[in-house]
Amino acid sequence: MGFYSPNGAMQRILADQIGALEAQGRPGLGQQLSVTWLRYGHSLRQSAAGASSDFDAAGFWQRPVAGAAWNGERPRYPASVVKLLYLVAAEAWLQRQLIGEGPELRRALADMIRDSSNDATGLVVDLLSGTSSGPELPPAAFAQWSAQRQLVNAWFEGLGWPEWAGCNACQKTWGDGPYGRERQSYGEQLQNRNRLSTDLTARVLHGVMAGALVSPPACIRMQELLARSLDPAERAADPENQVDGFIGGGLPLDARLWSKAGWMTQAQHDAAYVELEGHRPFLLVIFSEGSERAQDATLLPELTRALAASCRLAEEATIESSTATA
Repeated sequence: MGFYSPNGAMQRILADQIGALEAQGRPGLGQQLSVTWLRYGHSLRQSAAGASSDFDAAGFWQRPVAGAAWNGERPRYPASVVKLLYLVAAEAWLQRQLIGEGPELRRALADMIRDSSNDATGLVVDLLSGTSSGPELPPAAFAQWSAQRQLVNAWFEGLGWPEWAGCNACQKTWGDGPYGRERQSYGEQLQNRNRLSTDLTARVLHGVMAGALVSPPACIRMQELLARSLDPAERAADPENQVDGFIGGGLPLDARLWSKAGWMTQAQHDAAYVELEGHRPFLLVIFSEGSERAQDATLLPELTRALAASCRLAEEATIESSTATA
């Protein structure tokens, strides 16, 4: 069962806005872009904050939210957005006592999400899989190493989500690229690179923000790491703030933002949950591929701004209609 219910009005808005952006001088944008967009009637965080140990996570997943998507099921290289999945897996491993709690792990998780540290991510992946980087391995040893690297994939597949089809989260993230057994793991044609869809990413963030993955306390810890400041001074002090050039760049300064971005020479991605004063919260995941898109610092903010404005206009029209009827 899908976790969101396709909404025709939202789908038309999304398609119209993507078409408008493409017409503004971004040829081929429709093929380079994947988007999943959800809207809520209330703050998702209320569920996590108020949930007890007997929180009905199964019941939560049976209540689809309104949404729309563009190429939402298409797996793409996720860059650092995959770190969101490694964060969830780490909390799940901790709950099952498969890894040990400690300040160094918490420091790595914080740096992985807040600063998008690749070094921290490498440690987390090693802990989750019981593997380590190093020189190439002979066939038998490499087969065992590769099986260990599938542990995160196996856990997500075990959730039974249809959105997981075609996805892969078994590789570290890199500055210069993988070497030795890490490059060996990618395959000759890079066929074993990480792959995520915006639908799957949206479902993960949806569950984290609602307290419906691992446990409500674990989700609150994850939310604290995902929270982003929109303060202009703080953003100016950190050129890699994961706001400017991303979804947060299209938000008013009084918005509240929880997000994880990903960027490289061939990708500019973001996954975000947003609360706007006086308007309905929304969740938005945007993956854009290609060197032109990776250098386009206005695409994600422009699309976010347009979708948020469309929501406000629809809400105001609904209020005016209700008032006139009354």
